[in-house]
Amino acid sequence: MWAMAMDDLIDRYLAELRVEGGLARNTQGAYRRDLQKLQDFLALKHIREPGLVTRRTLSEFLAHLKRANLSPASTARCLAAIRGFFRFLCRERIAHENPTLSLSTPRPWVRLPRVLTQSEVLRLLECPPKGRPEDVRDAAMVELLYATGLRVSELVNVELSQLNLAVGYVLASGKGAKQRVVPLGDAARKKMDAYLETARGALVKGRESRHVFVSRRGGKLTRQGFWKLLRARARAAGIVKPISPHMLRHSFATHLLDHGADLRSVQAMLG
Repeated sequence: MWAMAMDDLIDRYLAELRVEGGLARNTQGAYRRDLQKLQDFLALKHIREPGLVTRRTLSEFLAHLKRANLSPASTARCLAAIRGFFRFLCRERIAHENPTLSLSTPRPWVRLPRVLTQSEVLRLLECPPKGRPEDVRDAAMVELLYATGLRVSELVNVELSQLNLAVGYVLASGKGAKQRVVPLGDAARKKMDAYLETARGALVKGRESRHVFVSRRGGKLTRQGFWKLLRARARAAGIVKPISPHMLRHSFATHLLDHGADLRSVQAMLG
């Protein structure tokens, strides 16, 4: 027989996790629900002592979860809770063997990021401008984002001192204030040069700004402002799928890899 009721054992296990401080409160709540599922399953099997819980028992339990349409990610979390619980039982000498040691963890389903096709990107980049300074700016921003894979926050925060068109690079300031050098291709350099030479001055209107991309009022363009102009440009290019700066960043990486780029090099450019 269990030396203590399983409810009490679960309480003791979760109390230990709280003392260790290794899990968020929400995760502890999820672990309790997961272990209660196991408790209900063991009751149906009339298993009343830890020594009778075998690898096969737990495999049947995982199959039970699958039939209940529990997602692979939730199943993996449930198995993590059970593994920790049986380690606790063995440590406390309530169980003599750990039946979870040879269990394999289900691979969580990962949602692949959506990307634009190369023909969609081409339409987006070649969308004919209307001749206004902001149109030249928009074309330069979209080209730069696709050419470098910058995050939208990095894009709108690029300063003049971080851009070197003569050599062909932009110094991106990423997460944790880390900086990286990202090369620029000819197309991006050409559109950036056109923006800086012909359009930026008309937008700044004599004001001082250290940022490369400015709004019609001369201030720094915001992330929300770029989202808006990107969607407008996509509509003008006849792209009907929802589009975001993050999608363009993933498109940059995917298309490079499709053309044989080295994965580590792409990761370094993404930051």
